Amino acid sequence: MSKRHGSYGFDAPWALAGLVLGALALAALAVVSFALDILAAGIAFLAGALYTLASAASYLYTTRRGKFVVWDAELRRLRGDERLLDLGCGRGAVLMLAAERLEHGSATGVDIWRAKDQSGNTEQVARANAEAEGVAKRVELVTGDMRDLPFGDDAFDVVVSSQAIHNIPAAEGREQAVREAYRVLRPGGLMLVADFQHTPEYEETLRGLGVVDVRRRDAGWRFWYGGPWFSTGIVEARKPAG
Repeated sequence: MSKRHGSYGFDAPWALAGLVLGALALAALAVVSFALDILAAGIAFLAGALYTLASAASYLYTTRRGKFVVWDAELRRLRGDERLLDLGCGRGAVLMLAAERLEHGSATGVDIWRAKDQSGNTEQVARANAEAEGVAKRVELVTGDMRDLPFGDDAFDVVVSSQAIHNIPAAEGREQAVREAYRVLRPGGLMLVADFQHTPEYEETLRGLGVVDVRRRDAGWRFWYGGPWFSTGIVEARKPAG
């Protein structure tokens, strides 16, 4: 994977901060316990601190490197002439990777730009990243809600989404987002949705829409947000051609 030139921030920065602070707190308790000669408690707190620190390291790796490696591999199947849509594109981590492969195509990102989902999550930052990666001419950014996409039916050859749909709090809203993604995907088009929550729901919704060519799989350790208990699943589907 080529070196990234944009600035992509941290996914859910409050979660990473919580892990780091938790590790520091446990380490402090370990020091106090050892100072008071409470050996068992000290060992327990130290083990907890190391465990939490390892989780923070896993989270940091995923948000800064691992997710890029996974998506780079997923996007290798692009021919280069597709129209691609990224749902909840944020700063454009996936969008820019895709745009680099779309020499004769285009990449559209849609988001409502909420800072709680990603640090520095603004349309201006995404545009700056497109410029930094040298793909600005292939990228379009649109402010919009995944549940009501401002695009016509069958408008895109590929629809992707990374850690975005779970931010919709209600199950009905998440289902509507998947339905909208399906609506704007052309017959025979590819859908790739990565998320650490609700992927069985997404698969069920797609099967309810008549999609037979759909599968759900694990994205691997590079997409762990702290450990295997926060692993990322990928739903891959092809819209029926007829």
